[in-house]
Amino acid sequence: MRLILKSAATMLAIGMLALPVQAVAHHSFAAEFDADSPIELTGIVTSVKWANPHTFFYIDVETETGDWENWALELGSPNGLMRRGWTRNSMQIGDTVSVTGSRARDGSLKGNARSVVLANGQQLFNATNRAEDD
Repeated sequence: MRLILKSAATMLAIGMLALPVQAVAHHSFAAEFDADSPIELTGIVTSVKWANPHTFFYIDVETETGDWENWALELGSPNGLMRRGWTRNSMQIGDTVSVTGSRARDGSLKGNARSVVLANGQQLFNATNRAEDD
């Protein structure tokens, strides 16, 4: 019995240590993105990462000089996206997408996607984490 209690206490302590990491990983929209810095991008999907607390997808965007930039775009949580009709197959690597949203405050090639439209004109549902997913 004593061994069981000791094991349970150890597992509880490990679990408690993991909590701050999760709390740091989840952030509010305003902490990382600037609503006054809108972005409009069209590019080719290179990766989609369905993970909590936020889903990300990456697109290659051609610049005016002909160079390519790889943008990281944040969506809501996987659960929130599924409630809006998204699936893991809504966006595929190689798809051309147009994205509107807000740029990261630090000026990096990162943004929060508000809407995503496929090349065929299909509007994917609202993709932001601004209100209901924070």
